[in-house]
Amino acid sequence: MTSEIRGARVCFTSRVRADRLDEYRAAHAAVWPEMLEALRDTGWRDYHLFLRDDGLLVGILETDDYAAAQRGMAATEVNARWQAEMSGFFVDEGDPDEGFVLLDEVFHLESQLAALPSAAGPATPPSAR
Repeated sequence: MTSEIRGARVCFTSRVRADRLDEYRAAHAAVWPEMLEALRDTGWRDYHLFLRDDGLLVGILETDDYAAAQRGMAATEVNARWQAEMSGFFVDEGDPDEGFVLLDEVFHLESQLAALPSAAGPATPPSAR
């Protein structure tokens, strides 16, 4: 899925086949150096993947322009090889990086703290009231 997200954190989900979880974990413990460099060079920053035991995969990253970062990766030869290697791990057919379901961010602690009036000072914890 491509999106026009700009200058933000991106969170997505996908689904890994339950019978391939260990192999998926092993593949991501040793990502090819050229794949890591391509991700960095196309604007993917602070990229994390989280995997639940039932196959739910959650990815979080920061990028200046998600659509441009995806287009950049799609243009690399290493990404085509990586996606071909990863395609058998996922429940849905097709290139795994095109099947991401993007989630809307509904809360960010630092943003809300930064929006507080500076005169408010630190909040009093409920246990101290």
